[in-house]
Amino acid sequence: MGNGTSIGKVRGLGSSHDGAHHWLSHRFTAITNLVLMSWLIVSFVTMSDFSHATVSAWVSMPVTAVAMILLIFSLFAHARMGLTVLIEDYVQNSGSKFAALTALNIAAIGGGAFAIFSVASLALGGQA
Repeated sequence: MGNGTSIGKVRGLGSSHDGAHHWLSHRFTAITNLVLMSWLIVSFVTMSDFSHATVSAWVSMPVTAVAMILLIFSLFAHARMGLTVLIEDYVQNSGSKFAALTALNIAAIGGGAFAIFSVASLALGGQA
């Protein structure tokens, strides 16, 4: 494996080219979550009431609908990235790891698609 030096001990144990991208992506989604959730909280605080008609009219505005879809995408991407790292680090059995990652991907994609469809339906005037 190596001659006992520091680089010799880690050589061949995996790529060192992928971690920075994952770290930056996770931080980027964290920042977008912070900005978009702040916008959502301020929007809710300034809303007159929370009746279905008021919230539906608010979501049907184009800027609001786009911001909500971006928030949904960012939240589900951030959660998926974080839980993927958790599963990869703590699930040892390869079969269980594959099953957990598959279930996570299905839940993240399915949940995100359902939420985006719901916002798009309200924004385009359909029934939710």
